[in-house]
Amino acid sequence: MSVRRFVGANSRDVMRQVREALGEDALIVANRRTEGGVEILAMADEAVDHFEPSPSALPPSTSVSQVAFPPRDSDPLQVMSERLLREMQEMRELLSQRQPAAELPATEGYIAPQARLRQQLLSIGFSEELSDEVLAELPAALAQPEADSTLVMAWLRDQLMARLPVLKEENGFFDQAGIVALVGPTGVGKTTTTAKLAARFVMRHGTRPVALVTTDSFRIGAHEQLRIYARLLDTPMYALDTEQPIDELVGRLQGKQWVIIDTVGMSQRDQRVIEQIAQLQGGKASVRLVLLLNAASQPETLEEVVLRYRQAARAAGAELDDCIITKQDEAGRLAPVLDIVMRHGMRVLFGSYGQQVPEDMAVADPAALIDQVLTAHPNQGKESHSFPAAGNSMGAQSVTLPRWSRDVLGQGRRLSSVLTRLRDRVVGFSALESVWDIASLPGVLQDKRLDALLVSVPCAGKGLGMAWFPRRNERGCDWTMPDVGIDADGGWLALTSLQHRQPAGWHTRLLHQGEAMGAAVHLLPVFPDPTTLAWLEDQHLTWITLVTAAQRVYCQGERYTQRQLFTDSPLSHHTDLRFRGQTMQLWSTYIKVEDAAGTPLLAWVGDVRDPENGKRIARRYWLTPARLGADVLSLLVIQLQSEGLSSLTKRAWQQLKEADNGEVSTEVRLLMASGIAATVGHLDAASDEASVALRSDLLRLLGTARKRRDTAMLDALVHAFMARDAIRQLSSVSREGLV
Repeated sequence: MSVRRFVGANSRDVMRQVREALGEDALIVANRRTEGGVEILAMADEAVDHFEPSPSALPPSTSVSQVAFPPRDSDPLQVMSERLLREMQEMRELLSQRQPAAELPATEGYIAPQARLRQQLLSIGFSEELSDEVLAELPAALAQPEADSTLVMAWLRDQLMARLPVLKEENGFFDQAGIVALVGPTGVGKTTTTAKLAARFVMRHGTRPVALVTTDSFRIGAHEQLRIYARLLDTPMYALDTEQPIDELVGRLQGKQWVIIDTVGMSQRDQRVIEQIAQLQGGKASVRLVLLLNAASQPETLEEVVLRYRQAARAAGAELDDCIITKQDEAGRLAPVLDIVMRHGMRVLFGSYGQQVPEDMAVADPAALIDQVLTAHPNQGKESHSFPAAGNSMGAQSVTLPRWSRDVLGQGRRLSSVLTRLRDRVVGFSALESVWDIASLPGVLQDKRLDALLVSVPCAGKGLGMAWFPRRNERGCDWTMPDVGIDADGGWLALTSLQHRQPAGWHTRLLHQGEAMGAAVHLLPVFPDPTTLAWLEDQHLTWITLVTAAQRVYCQGERYTQRQLFTDSPLSHHTDLRFRGQTMQLWSTYIKVEDAAGTPLLAWVGDVRDPENGKRIARRYWLTPARLGADVLSLLVIQLQSEGLSSLTKRAWQQLKEADNGEVSTEVRLLMASGIAATVGHLDAASDEASVALRSDLLRLLGTARKRRDTAMLDALVHAFMARDAIRQLSSVSREGLV
């Protein structure tokens, strides 16, 4: 396997080509700028592992490490290539045993890229803990001294953005009826933020459904300040005494869909914080808690605020996972508050940066926040890079966590981040999580709960099409592979469709799926019967179908099999794809034909080839509507990629069966296994930067390197789900006071 050359307009474009062709673990041999852009020499990671020097390149009784000069009659290019591979092999061995970047000694002023990035993160205000966690994922190609700095910073930006959960859209917050309570220390800006949120709600829904509540009876003029805002907004305001249960106020709020409570500010070290949150959570009414964080506060203060207030929330049986960052305009740097938000897995709803109501507040934008942090002046934030214990003249101790707790918390953050991004990216992933929740119920309840879930059609209207699988049991299994939905971008849906729950007959089946999911694209495993084909054409639906080499068609009045049709046809077009976990190329061509009824069709042949050596891995034949032309090529790629889902489902099925001891129903287990396989297939086929980062974070959950990316991701996702269930179970037991 030789070194390959890639050329592009910029570093980002070239690296994308390298990832698509050689995978994420590709080794960068060299790079340089050219007049047309950037040129990179790269090779597949496994090439070094499998390299064996040719005997012709070595003298007898000479080891690889002893080679200094090639024999006279050897091929100079061959020897040079083998020597390059050997040096790469030795380099990998050295890198695998290297010290952490922070411990590498500087040589003549040189600083390793990883150490340089770490210094930069610390200088702008990120903690050592988060900096080390982020940089542990730095790809080997970007850790090279010659790595493009623009590409490195783009990677760093993506990593930080992926760790910053935010509110996706403002309507998602204001359209959810209920009671919201803003909590936090004195002076953090709760009253002003209450007014800003109320004003934004009024702009959407009017004044009638909203009410303001204050519990602050301590500060002089606190009631009056909020009353002024309420009068300007034309909304009612109510006062709730500190010892008054929330339920006593609920009766006076009939007809109010959205209530926001401005709580009294308390120091995080005040024991009354627990009493305050317990008061809010003590009634029948559900109260959402939102913590306000002052961006201008010291890092150790912010750390203590988050820990203390979340402890108080847990003590009251509540969750405190959302926050609003205030006083951004007063902060010298934003990295400390973002660092704490990331490390504690909190979601940022809004950012507030002034006193104007409601203008000086916006939905948190991760790109804007991270860009602002990374462009901070290097002289900013040279105070302290870690979070030392904070004390005061009265001897109060700040809250700190032992090292083992921080390690576990880091794992929890990664797990939470991965699951959150999968929910946002993969259609039906939340429904797949619901199926996993059903698996934890007693067996007698599982089928009933599954029926209720599927009747609700969780993915209704979200599927562009369906990849249909053969109507037969998988080899060596007593179940059939479920059919898998396709989203608008060609990715797989995480909630699959069980075959035995579908109506009989292709025509009825396709019609039913079109009505349930809005599916208008169908990837069929066999050529449809005449009735179904006529219906597909009458409805002008998009479809393709796999056929055998013996499938007969008519071309210019003559009858041919597919094999005969393409006996002498060169395959002129090629496109990249992921096939059974490997990067391959599809070489294809087509011919205009007709079926026995005279329906105009295109007959296709495609070879899946190894891009390195051109070896044919598989050959497939298709028939597609002539009216769609060559635009269906992308669908051929998608159907080929679906072939890997069955083996992934088998792998997940076996793991789940061994873990559940037969206590999970067959339907639930099959939906779990196929849903995991579909999610992995979705990520494996994607090539955008967000998917690359998500794959990396998912694989890190395993803690060990694997050769094959798709099976490694599947094992990691099974691990993630099981870890999620274990955490939930432990949390449930803890609330019951059993541990």
